[in-house]
Amino acid sequence: MRRIAITFAATVSVVVLLFSYRTSTDETPVATGRPLGGSGTQPTRTTSPATPAAPGSSGGDGTFTGDAADTRYGPVQVRITVSGGKITDAQAIEYPQESGRDVRINSAAVPALNQEALQAQSAQIDTVSGATYTSEGYQQSLQSAIDAAHG
Repeated sequence: MRRIAITFAATVSVVVLLFSYRTSTDETPVATGRPLGGSGTQPTRTTSPATPAAPGSSGGDGTFTGDAADTRYGPVQVRITVSGGKITDAQAIEYPQESGRDVRINSAAVPALNQEALQAQSAQIDTVSGATYTSEGYQQSLQSAIDAAHG
């Protein structure tokens, strides 16, 4: 009976250790110093008086920066340019780049997300495979920028 109890305890210990083992040291989240749920800043709006809004457009033309969306690996922030009521440019101006893994993933994901935003003309864009956290943060910040453009 004693041998069974020791074997059981050893098996449970090994299983617990296996489940707590991290397979990569690159995945350590970076502390941003910001509270969860946003950066605490309001979206910024920069307009150019030389570019009037198109008749019937639902928002003003200009450049709009969304709130930074905190993700597991760092903040993501998007800036859009609106002309004639359409998004003509979308750029991630802040995204995780702290580790080699972040750079590798986001060097492919960010241009794809920028292109998706231009094609969709909304925050309803596809998630980039392998960059789920960046994609979700991008969508949140993009929606914030779109809201600022319509406000």
